[in-house]
Amino acid sequence: MHTIKNVLKNQIHVHLLLYMIKWIILAGFVGILAGSASALFLVSLEWAAQTREAYSWFLFLLPIGGILVSFLYWKYGLNSAKGNNLIIEQATGAKESIPFRMAPLVLFGTIVTHLFGGSAGREGTAVQMGGAFSELVGKIFKLDAVDRKIIIICGISSGFGSVFGTPLAGTVFGLEVLALGLIKHEAIFPAFVAAFVGDFVTTAWGVGHHHYDIGTIPTLSILLLIKIILASILFGLTSTLFSQLTHWLKKQYTKIFPNPMIKSFVGGLVIIALVYLIGTRKYLGLGLPLIDDAFEGNVSPLTFITKLLFTSLTLGAGYQGGEVTPLFAIGSTLGSFLGEYLHVSIPFLAALGFIGVFCGATNTPLACFIMGIELFGSEASLYLFLVCIISYLFSGHTGIYTSQQIGISKGKLHHNSP
Repeated sequence: MHTIKNVLKNQIHVHLLLYMIKWIILAGFVGILAGSASALFLVSLEWAAQTREAYSWFLFLLPIGGILVSFLYWKYGLNSAKGNNLIIEQATGAKESIPFRMAPLVLFGTIVTHLFGGSAGREGTAVQMGGAFSELVGKIFKLDAVDRKIIIICGISSGFGSVFGTPLAGTVFGLEVLALGLIKHEAIFPAFVAAFVGDFVTTAWGVGHHHYDIGTIPTLSILLLIKIILASILFGLTSTLFSQLTHWLKKQYTKIFPNPMIKSFVGGLVIIALVYLIGTRKYLGLGLPLIDDAFEGNVSPLTFITKLLFTSLTLGAGYQGGEVTPLFAIGSTLGSFLGEYLHVSIPFLAALGFIGVFCGATNTPLACFIMGIELFGSEASLYLFLVCIISYLFSGHTGIYTSQQIGISKGKLHHNSP
């Protein structure tokens, strides 16, 4: 009897070893493809930003760029226009296919958005490219329905981890983003392999990532905790405002302008008008200079809401790009502003806002906590965790991903879907 048990145990370990080898190969392929695509994407984004700044008249081409990209999606995109929501749906078991053309379309569309002055991010593009590559690998190896869901999670993790240089956060993001309150533990090893390889490949291509200094970590006190809780509530409410405004604008634009090309053209005109109404172009693009200003304490009280408005209007009009980097800018500038009035270290609270608003908008507290540690160090882990928890709760069941499911409600009073 004892011998039989040992044989069975050995067989289990053999199966586990084969499982690891299988996913090292499959997830490794996804990571190599997604990491290389992220490297190309990040270099292209830098070129687009520099070119836009060198040729200020490029802003006037934003409506034309919007028409072009909308036409390509309408004519050739199939279901690619669903963006990140398509990837999330497939990772939760939907039968709709992810077309490989999503990768070049979203890459080109996002570059056009940034080249001509739209306010958007990069995470959506990286995740969609990762999802398209993972679907391709799944078809090549003829994976079954269970493994297909896992490999799409690998695409999400590798895309996110490689574009931000945060492989651990990328791993957990892919597992956590699918449904509120639930984590797909069965995909944890493949997701880690994909995120790790993706980040390694991006770095191997010579592409680096920008880092920020959180400054001196304040001494723990009851008063400091009260201030951070207050700020975290505002971070969560701000993320809700961003999500709801963006969704509302998408509906209104589509209702008024059913033709996607006209919708993007008008949306581009709105962005141009807003630039000249405010008198500055600092709210265009990713918003990285705004984040720099936030950590240095050089932001006005309305900076965060203005960036929020620019981004919601850009994405609402159908322009391609993600939400996350603008959310970093919105959160860090809000934190910087609050730091001055709450008498808390400005770079410290800017870092908490950086993570907090993003957490509320994506409903991924564990991934955001880990990202905070990867970006800012473990010394602030207690505060980062507290911010993620509070912001996550106060964002309700809203979020930037409409296909995100509610696995477990945040509380008895919450019944709305994100």
